[in-house]
Amino acid sequence: MEPDSNAGLSDPTFSQWQRPASSWAKAERHTLKQVSLFLQGWKPCRHSRRFLSLPQAWRKGVQGGLALFPGLSDFRHRSLSMAPYHIRKYQESDRQWVVGLLSRGMAEHAPATFRRLLKLPRTLILLLGGALALLLVSGSWILALVFSLSLLPALWFLAKKPWTRYVDIALRTDMSDITKSYLSEHGSCFWVAESEEKVVGTVGALPVDDPTLREKRLQLFHLSVDNEHRGQGIAKALVRTVLQFARDQGYSEVVLDTSNIQLSAMGLYQSLGFKKTGQSFFHVWARLVDLHTVHFIYRLPSAQAGGL
Repeated sequence: MEPDSNAGLSDPTFSQWQRPASSWAKAERHTLKQVSLFLQGWKPCRHSRRFLSLPQAWRKGVQGGLALFPGLSDFRHRSLSMAPYHIRKYQESDRQWVVGLLSRGMAEHAPATFRRLLKLPRTLILLLGGALALLLVSGSWILALVFSLSLLPALWFLAKKPWTRYVDIALRTDMSDITKSYLSEHGSCFWVAESEEKVVGTVGALPVDDPTLREKRLQLFHLSVDNEHRGQGIAKALVRTVLQFARDQGYSEVVLDTSNIQLSAMGLYQSLGFKKTGQSFFHVWARLVDLHTVHFIYRLPSAQAGGL
């Protein structure tokens, strides 16, 4: 359950401000003591000439403040919490939100892909080796530097291309008509997480059409959560929704694909019981930047077992 954003007015944090005058005197002396501890962080220690670092000195003062107001840390957490959300089936009025989440979510991975691309041996050989060869031929440092810098926009284009390509393919296939793709037949569905009348998360599920499979398999697609609403358990709740749906529909396995740079996503899936089954390149652009698609599977227990 999401924390109540209006909670706190009756918490111990606020009762601290109702202290009698004698308590305020003690509080003032205690606070001055903590400030003194903070300032001592910049003085040499008695048995050492080293100075305490700023984080160490600050930590002393903060710990004293939390000791004076024990409810302060809980209040800070509540004040930063997001509004409650609920998960429901997709509606046509959600399309603009869903497409926006898909596009922004994929674009967020371009910087990490760019950094990964810069670390590849072939990229370093191109940037450094090409510049060195040009320097030896021309004798100009400026020309060599311009050559290396001129390659960076091209590398950034390569880093973005797999993600824009993924969005283009999705908008031409299953996401072109979400209702038709996910909600027109039994055994598939598309959900959104809604908070304050805004769609802040999405996930879809389609049956795997492979006659060679012995087990009935469902594939999870398009798990995405708005950047401002992450860390609230929305992604985990969406995945659990898919797993419960799979159980209710009689599926034996749930599969999904993610990329090797989406470390938080892989951690989430593994924490829920998904297992890696392999990796591949979903497109030539991904191969150029060494962007692997990682495959996961979740084997559902017997339908007679308890809920997820």
